[in-house]
Amino acid sequence: MCNVLHEAVAAVPKTDRRRLLAMMGVGAAGTLGASVLGQDAAAAHPPQGPAGPGGGNAKSRTELVLLGTAGGPTHNGGERFGISTAVRYKNRVYLVDLGMGAFQRLAASGLRDNSEPNGALNKVRGIFFTHLHSDHTVDWPTLYATGSVNVTDPGREPIEVFGPGRRDSATRVYPPSRPTPALVNPSDPYPGIAAMTGYLRQGFAQDFNDRIRDTDFAGPDVIFRAHDIDISDLWRVDPAGKPPHLDKPIEVWQDGEVTVTATLVDHHPTAPAFGFRFDTPDGAIVISGDTTVSENLIDLAQGADYLVHEVIDAQWVDEIVSALPPEAAEPVRTHLLEAHTTIEQVGRDVAEPAGVKNLVLSHLVPGNSPDKSWRRAQRGFSGRLIIGSDLMSIAVRPSP
Repeated sequence: MCNVLHEAVAAVPKTDRRRLLAMMGVGAAGTLGASVLGQDAAAAHPPQGPAGPGGGNAKSRTELVLLGTAGGPTHNGGERFGISTAVRYKNRVYLVDLGMGAFQRLAASGLRDNSEPNGALNKVRGIFFTHLHSDHTVDWPTLYATGSVNVTDPGREPIEVFGPGRRDSATRVYPPSRPTPALVNPSDPYPGIAAMTGYLRQGFAQDFNDRIRDTDFAGPDVIFRAHDIDISDLWRVDPAGKPPHLDKPIEVWQDGEVTVTATLVDHHPTAPAFGFRFDTPDGAIVISGDTTVSENLIDLAQGADYLVHEVIDAQWVDEIVSALPPEAAEPVRTHLLEAHTTIEQVGRDVAEPAGVKNLVLSHLVPGNSPDKSWRRAQRGFSGRLIIGSDLMSIAVRPSP
């Protein structure tokens, strides 16, 4: 869920705001976000499989770990942290998105190197960003700024970081009748992950220089290496942000026995936005990122063992927009329903045509909905439905 809803709530008169927040599951004295980050979700879904030093499923070579399962950029307590997903193959860990609290969840997941007190990132080989909305990237500065003190072997290969590149066009203004707002940072209003990382390098320069000079810690250029995913031959991003259909996946990285591919998904007007696929000798895991129903994603996920997909409750959207002023209601409804995938759509319209074996719901909006609401995603889907929760660990094993 994106900032559009929070901006709309801020525009509601204070006399009406109490009713709106109550509908969203937030107390009168609270702030927007409890409905996103839910209550007692992790307790309802304990991690699967035996815990071990290699992760939640020590006996499995490949493991899927849901670090954080909340959608949206606001936190108001509860058990769901910001969106982040991990794939482990043997002793290598790959992270997809770093929402609020992702670093804490990584440390608690069993995926860190427990043999070293400062080894939180020792096993991390790659980090992948589906898009650059804050609820998917806000813990990237945390990892980047503290990387040198959380890797005990600075001589190792850098952690490879992949994500969207710089876009040339501004996103469209919605509704079109609204005055065009001024751009933030007009000299570089839409930086990609490489440029964003460069800004972090500048912003934390004092800390980096102090540590390098005073304690001989490695600098960030030794720990991380950021790459924009090149789509120049596929699409010149336009203001509408709706991607074309691709004939084949985008090759991102081959790391030994792990192959990472991607595709363009539809989270308009935000673009480019990616879904990622991880193929290991044990199976395939696909992670949707934020998207509406996407033919590209269906193609990418064909026959996958696990599809981790975002989901939004359309009934909740109706309740929310009913409490907004008319001028705000339609833009909010349009974004939430046209740039995300509903409970009714995710199983029937995405997982089933993709032929996936298991559909894992994550990036849940709102996070405090009861399980019976999310179970509606089973309708029209013949595979197994898993309602995700923070720190849920799933073993991925070859088919017998």
